[in-house]
Amino acid sequence: MTSFKMCRMINRNLAARYCLILATLVLVMAGTLRAEDVVTHWNKVMLATIAAGGTDPITSTRTAAIVQAAVFDAVNGIERKYTPIHADVPMPDGASESAAVIESSYATLAALYPEQRQGLKAERNKSLAKLDVGHDALKSGREFGALVAADILTWRSTDGFDQELPPYLGGTNIGQWRPTPPDFRPGALPQVATMVPWSIQSPSQFRPAGPPSLTGPEYAAAYNEVKTMGSADNSPRTPDQTLVAIFWAGNTPAYWNRIAGSVINDHPGLSSIRKARVFALLNIAMADAAIACWDAKYHYQSWRPITAITMADIDGNPDTDVDFSWTPLLGGTPAHPEYVSGHSTISAAAASVLAHAFGDNAAFQIDSERVPGVRRAFPSFSRAVLEVNDARVFAGIHFRTACLDGNALGIKVAFFVMQQAMRPVPDRSEVGQ
Repeated sequence: MTSFKMCRMINRNLAARYCLILATLVLVMAGTLRAEDVVTHWNKVMLATIAAGGTDPITSTRTAAIVQAAVFDAVNGIERKYTPIHADVPMPDGASESAAVIESSYATLAALYPEQRQGLKAERNKSLAKLDVGHDALKSGREFGALVAADILTWRSTDGFDQELPPYLGGTNIGQWRPTPPDFRPGALPQVATMVPWSIQSPSQFRPAGPPSLTGPEYAAAYNEVKTMGSADNSPRTPDQTLVAIFWAGNTPAYWNRIAGSVINDHPGLSSIRKARVFALLNIAMADAAIACWDAKYHYQSWRPITAITMADIDGNPDTDVDFSWTPLLGGTPAHPEYVSGHSTISAAAASVLAHAFGDNAAFQIDSERVPGVRRAFPSFSRAVLEVNDARVFAGIHFRTACLDGNALGIKVAFFVMQQAMRPVPDRSEVGQ
């Protein structure tokens, strides 16, 4: 079986089924988790809900940021150790922090996924039943969590995500993006390029300089790498390199939330507020990285390898030979402009947050919804980002330059978020934060 056929088989027959299995397992496992670990548990419930909803990676960054912002502001609203993300509502005395986490998670997810409300309500009730708190504390905690969730949902309801724009079809200029085979869809989610960010000042605040000139040696080098290593057939890729391409072709923020959860579990002494802050910083950085990435994509409107390679006879570069029959390993090229890579931008932002919290050299393993049963191990967060870059090139859907510039963009966004958001309150900060 060719690499291309293997990839298509996995995409069609396994991915959807694995998402449903993942959702079922997480919800079933809910009954065995400790009541005090509600922050980590409801992050898993969030990921299961996203998977069951078939949410695309970019929309997932917004979903996860909404949920984790509500969780953080609920916990922090009780402990008052950091500046709030947005919700600064009065907290009733004696409110249960765990109940506030559960209710804020439930309320945001139920609002975003009304079709899953029944299952989420059952999960909420199971979680609440595990809490060893009095009736009044439980009631106050739930009411406070609901208020925080409503505040975050109302705030983000005007961020521009729901605006409807005309279909984006790119153009026919040399180097310009246009819909790609096999289904020639218009550009996805163009409204994200102009969304109101969470923490950065504007979508274009860290806009990169742009892709290399089509006629220069840097473009030729990136072109020839993806043409060779990303081809569906007759590529010198090793079996592991093919696996890497397929492994990372899933929901980027879901990978990094699972990574964060794994590393948090390796630090059992972390308090609820520290867990909530890590998840909130992680997901707000990824959400703003997605916005900044989409700004670059729709500003530069750069063509994908499938277009560049089959039209290389008109690019003006003598070192890029045309191949009219070339196809990428992952046959369905993502339907949006190439520069910069979304996976690489979001992953670099996520790795920067986690490295700041735990040190870069934190070993972990991660699974993939695209290759059930396979886990890959990494000695550091930065090493995983490098493999994500390789995966996009080996998949045949990105030039290396878009990955590296995406890394730089994600790092800038993450450090800005960490400098601006959820800052310690003077004289009440947690030791070591």
